[in-house]
Amino acid sequence: MSEVRIVAETRTVFGKGPARRARAAGKVPAVLYGHGDKPRHFSLPGHELMLALKHDSNVLLTLQTDDGEQLALPKVVVRHPIRRTVEHVDLIAVRKGEKVTVEVPITLVGEAEREVLVDQQLTTLSVEADASSIPSHLEVSIQGLAVGGHIEAKDVPLPAGTTLVTDAEHVVVAGLATPTAEQVDAELAEAEAELAGPAAAEAEAEEAPAEETPADEAPAATEE
Repeated sequence: MSEVRIVAETRTVFGKGPARRARAAGKVPAVLYGHGDKPRHFSLPGHELMLALKHDSNVLLTLQTDDGEQLALPKVVVRHPIRRTVEHVDLIAVRKGEKVTVEVPITLVGEAEREVLVDQQLTTLSVEADASSIPSHLEVSIQGLAVGGHIEAKDVPLPAGTTLVTDAEHVVVAGLATPTAEQVDAELAEAEAELAGPAAAEAEAEEAPAEETPADEAPAATEE
């Protein structure tokens, strides 16, 4: 894992207005939780934080605060839906030697057998590791993966000192048969039929003639 030192300025005013002004100044509002302490509010330099998170979602941050240094891990990162800039981050305080549970990305390496469709069912594994030794990713080899073959969570190699939290029997990757052109055409035809069904029924209902009210059921005339 990577470790980044970053200046954390204490925030004393809160709310949407101050948060917008902080972002306009290139800073990201952050809240630090953990160890039973009250939440602490900081502003972090946006560009440095973005670079820190770009290559490692479990980056270990050394916050340089007014009270000294504090190790922290990103817990929740909120990004702008379009620009993808970091809008807010929740941090969890940690200590070296402390065990933490984190989600670590899975990277597939190697090549499956020809005509095999690789079905990756998990993109991360939940593991427990030392806060200062979290793996940046876990490699899963699919070399020679055949149709019907699969790799379970328990088969993924873990670094020393890291233990698996995800269900050991959970399938990470499976080898599926590549569908034939006939199967693809059949699935498309079935999907089109399902979509056409409601539309056809609606069109039929619109074209159906309106029912006439029988004479004996016509409302009686009222006297004025």
